[in-house]
Amino acid sequence: MHFNKSTKISLAVFAILLPTIFFSSLVNSQEKENQDNTTSQTTQNNKAFKLVVIDPGHGGRIPGAYGSISAEKDIVLQVSKKLKEAIEKEMPGVKAMLTRDTDIDVPFHERTALANKNHADLFISIHCNSANSEKRVRGKNGRYVTQTIRRPQVSGTETFVCGFNRLQRGESEVAVRENADILFEENYQENYGGFDPNDPSTYIIFSLMKRTYRDKSIRFATYIQNEYVKKGRPNRGVQELSLAVLASAAMPAVLTEIGFISNPDEEKFMLSENGQAEIVGNLVDAIKHYKTSTGLQ
Repeated sequence: MHFNKSTKISLAVFAILLPTIFFSSLVNSQEKENQDNTTSQTTQNNKAFKLVVIDPGHGGRIPGAYGSISAEKDIVLQVSKKLKEAIEKEMPGVKAMLTRDTDIDVPFHERTALANKNHADLFISIHCNSANSEKRVRGKNGRYVTQTIRRPQVSGTETFVCGFNRLQRGESEVAVRENADILFEENYQENYGGFDPNDPSTYIIFSLMKRTYRDKSIRFATYIQNEYVKKGRPNRGVQELSLAVLASAAMPAVLTEIGFISNPDEEKFMLSENGQAEIVGNLVDAIKHYKTSTGLQ
């Protein structure tokens, strides 16, 4: 291809200027993005932190796990009431709301709906863990009976965020146990899009839920576990699990297992005044840390 002299000069100048033009455009684009992010962060930081919704697990005809001398539903209600009182006492301007304040069952979808309706800043579901499991065995008479496998030595705390991971064997048992309350709800298949808590393969339903608050939920869960560890509690970590009670929360949400009711020592600890005061203190400090770290007022 033939070019005249002036055309060659023009092309040479353009070739020299092109990187500068591209770089300038890139810088301007990055500056605009940074400005947008700064504006978004400023808006978030100016948002007031006003409400924590506390969810005492189970309730009513659904007791949750049993220990030697207590039921999960009773322990978590006691802790939840004390947590509400402590938040409002120690965090001026912040309110706390319970999904239940008596011994009643509340469907999972209504628990998070309450938080969503009131524009909660955090949702925390409180539970007691259990290492016991059941299996069907053939009795001496040839008939099958349900046998409880007890593991009283298992102890510790763990906190879950809603995840969409492929369930492993141990995780499947936890998820099925915590989601089993759905079966007691009327029209549960309609409320949860055909989800069957007894069938791990249907946990894929949660992959359709938004992950907007995943990182913040993990951050809050980590703060909770850190507070437990400071007091010497065994740490089972932060885990992602497909939990119905967290799936539709439109805010950072966690489910914390405050101890194993199947462990006699931890059961007594969770029933004691000192034990409940320590757990409440852990959770309040974690909420304070989360509030500070996110820049919320």
